[in-house]
Amino acid sequence: MNIALILQMAADAEPDRIGLVCDGRRWSYGALLQAARGAAQAITDAGCQYVGLLDESSEAASIALFGAALAGVPYVPLNYRLADADLAALLLRIEPAYLIGDVARVQRLNPGAAHKTRSRADFVAEAEKLGETASADEQEGEGIAAQIFTSGTTAAPKAALLRHANLLSYILGTVEFGAASEDEAALVCVPPYHIAGIAALLSSIYAMRRIVLLPAFDPDTWLTLAATERASNAFVVPTMLSRIIASIDAGNAPDLSSLQSIAYGGGRMPLELIERALVLFPATGFTNAYGLTETSSTIALLGPEDHRSAQSSSDSAVRARLASVGRPLPTVEIEIRDEEGRVLPAGERGEIYVRGEQVSGEYRGRSALDAQGWFPTRDAGYIDAEGYLFLAGRADDVIVRGGENISPGEIEDVLTTHPAVAESAAVAIPSVEWGEAVGLAVVTRPGYAAPGEPELKALIKERLRSSRVPERIVFVDALPYNEMGKLLRREVKKLFG
Repeated sequence: MNIALILQMAADAEPDRIGLVCDGRRWSYGALLQAARGAAQAITDAGCQYVGLLDESSEAASIALFGAALAGVPYVPLNYRLADADLAALLLRIEPAYLIGDVARVQRLNPGAAHKTRSRADFVAEAEKLGETASADEQEGEGIAAQIFTSGTTAAPKAALLRHANLLSYILGTVEFGAASEDEAALVCVPPYHIAGIAALLSSIYAMRRIVLLPAFDPDTWLTLAATERASNAFVVPTMLSRIIASIDAGNAPDLSSLQSIAYGGGRMPLELIERALVLFPATGFTNAYGLTETSSTIALLGPEDHRSAQSSSDSAVRARLASVGRPLPTVEIEIRDEEGRVLPAGERGEIYVRGEQVSGEYRGRSALDAQGWFPTRDAGYIDAEGYLFLAGRADDVIVRGGENISPGEIEDVLTTHPAVAESAAVAIPSVEWGEAVGLAVVTRPGYAAPGEPELKALIKERLRSSRVPERIVFVDALPYNEMGKLLRREVKKLFG
């Protein structure tokens, strides 16, 4: 099977229904499929091994994704925010590629490469023209639908491979075909090089929900577009939601009565932020979606009912679920394991392992799956007695102080209870005595004076124990995040010299 099936089914069912809106132009499912077939012809004629996209979200991303699928060539969306040196290295790894988007930058970084380049406008125009006579046939290729470069920290980015079978397993197992009415619209503002962007395209088209693309996120533009297009669904990362709420609090309050559902993920959601959102959008269902590139997007969900029951409960255990990522999807299995690979009981922290048909766990040249098909996520967490999954940061972020493992999340959770602390980040810093110690970066809430170091240390010692007390504390205006809302702990560590 091929992910192009998703677009083919939508076009066969209702070819004239509007499937995508971008920069004022509206595309029917029939027009998208025809353009995808034209793109497949252009890609095949070019004889390239990959289809690369170096561009913001647009109709070109959708046409390239399905065009590559029909041509049997991996789709490789590239992070246009990368520094030149990093992007140049990735371009060399996919040579020769049919590259769409920033032609001038590609030619500047790889002047002698065998890439075939097209601007967004030229690619779309060529796909439309060729689509008038292009064949409806599809090529098998290697079965790889997408190759996504994971964000590297100290090493070169890994090329994660998602096969058609992985992506289709996720979509067919979580979305009902044609479930959306014609007036439902999904506002998509995540970048195309992130798995959430690909999943949003596939799931919305399969549900036949109109996709409204916002190429570059801006809170005021997001609010205007949500109101004018009568968006019913949206996906945001925590930093986006924070900026949207700040804009509303500043007086920008368009009619969002059509907004039925907001899903979020991609980074840690501060408890006070989601609590504020639940109050601000009382009729909207919120969903926390946890997943990874290697798992074809979501593997656990905290659904709307869980959000509202946690919000209204007086039971501390139920309220705590608002900080979880919910329960595993029915189509996947999740285990928590210790460093020796032993499965841990409820409540004990360890590394999160996942297994299921949607789980790729595959990189170019190697597989990370064990003999039983389990994928080590490198995320740390635990599952409570009711089956709710709680994240505790990356397994690599664990602070090892004198042989004792310390999770940054447990310290940060305590700090959120202080009224003057907006957010914090705990990281490992070198220590002569202990090997590693706790360094803490703190952002003060607006309108509050910065709390004293002794006060914060006393709070942590009282709620946890003395080994968790930070050796150094720095106060900063903001913490470093990437565009998907993930905290960049490597950048936090630089604050301590």
